[in-house]
This record gives sequence, C-alpha cells and structure tokens, in this order.
Amino acid sequence: MDLATIRTAEGTTAAVRSGDRWLPLGAPDLSALLADPSWRTTAEAALASSGPDAGVAQADAELALPLPAPAKVICCGLNYADHITEMGRDLPEHPTLFAKFADTLTGPTDEIAVPPAAQGALDWEAELAVVIGTELRGAGEDEARAGIAGYTLANDISVRDWQKRTLQWFQGKAWDATNPLGPVLVTADAVDPEDGINITCEVNGIRRQTGNTKTLVFSAAALVAYISQFTVLRPGDVILTGTSGGVGMGMQPPQYLADGDTVVVEAEGLGRLANTIRFTD
Repeated sequence: MDLATIRTAEGTTAAVRSGDRWLPLGAPDLSALLADPSWRTTAEAALASSGPDAGVAQADAELALPLPAPAKVICCGLNYADHITEMGRDLPEHPTLFAKFADTLTGPTDEIAVPPAAQGALDWEAELAVVIGTELRGAGEDEARAGIAGYTLANDISVRDWQKRTLQWFQGKAWDATNPLGPVLVTADAVDPEDGINITCEVNGIRRQTGNTKTLVFSAAALVAYISQFTVLRPGDVILTGTSGGVGMGMQPPQYLADGDTVVVEAEGLGRLANTIRFTD
C-alpha cells in the first residue's frame, strides 16, 4: 500500500492510494493514523469499499509532509561503505547515531529556507527512511522487521561547517525545516530494502549520488533492533538509515548548495523529493 498525507481545502488528511486516486482515511495525517493500532485495517477497508470515483484524483492531490509529528527521529550517520571511505573512516562496529527534532522535517516539494548562518557549507544526503508501525522495546531483528510500517525517502540536508565545530554532529543536523521527507509511505509488505533499492540524488540535474540499500552496513531491521535496546520506538517514529557516497563534502574541492539549487532524491517505488534551496536574509 501507498499511504500519504494530502492537502485539501479543509486541511490535511491521511490517505491511501487506489489506482490514480487518494482515499481519505479519517485522520489528519500519517502520524495520527499510525497512532491507531488498527491503521492497516482502516486502510484496507477503504480500499475494499471504494468506488472508481471515490476520494481525490492523484493529479489534484498535493502531497504534504507525511509524518509531521514523530516522537523520535533517529539517524544513522555512517552506513554505506563508500560514504564511510570518502569521509576517511573505518567501517564501524556499531551504528553511529544522532537525533533530530520533528521540526527539522519538511515536505517533499517544499522550498528549504536557509538562514545566513547556515549558507556556507550546505550539503545533500539522500537516504532511505524507516517508519515504525508498532511499539518496539528490546526487539530482535525478526521482531523489528515485523514492526516496521514501511519506508519513505529523506534528504538529510547538513550544515557541514556547524557539524564540524565539535565531535558531536547535532548542531549541523538539526536546523528547522531542512530535512525533506516523503512523498509517500510504502508499506513493508510491498518493498524490502534488503532486496536492494536504488536511491539517487541529483543537484540541478547532475547526478551526485547513487546508492543501493543492499550495501547498507547495518540493515533497516538491524538498526531498528539496535535502537530499540536503549529507547522505546513507537508508531510513527522515523529512522534515517544513512547516505551513500557522493556528498558535497567528500568532493575535491568540496561543493555545496547555493541559493536557487534544486535537489532531487528519487527511488523506484518510493517516489521523488524535489526541493529548492532559498537563502534568506
């Protein structure tokens, strides 16, 4: 199933895709939908009972930030071997983790407003994001895999000069409304990153990243299981699984995003993020 948060004249609503239409699901967004243990039944019932003209035509639906209120956004910083190498590091024994806030997230086509303090070394990072579907605490990998609601795309836009100020990355990763997420949540029964998902990133039409989730050092299920050992994961929480090689900081010389640049993150079956950078005064 493809799930999304769409904008309507009345506000936003969680919705499930049926052919070329989106069927509203009675919750304001996917964060609220996933908080209901019967979210899957609700979506399946909507699909089973809908007529050909029900809901909103896909062409008329504006996709919003799918998960506006995750309690936790946890990110894995070094998880593709090629990216680890370009950063001059050894393969890790344990995941390198950091956290973001929910207000770092923005929608799949939203402009990214960048204040002056962040304009010097702004970088792209195309990533697979995991969305939790059931509460997990101390889970093994099989339980973790079963507890994943589905997958979506993310672009972990990073402010590298702030990131490098200390050994802790947090201050370079947590700028408001700089992390596009979406456009849809594809449920875990329809896609498996361990089979291999190609994720690409283009900046102004030039391919910068191509990664395949088969080459993750720590799989999605392994990350979920590991994180659940020290903090409970609940429905709607988001985990970013890391980026592949090809980031701006790894280039010689480094190349960073400028005002007006458009960054596109794409994966077959998961959709497309397309966001324009806008420097603000």
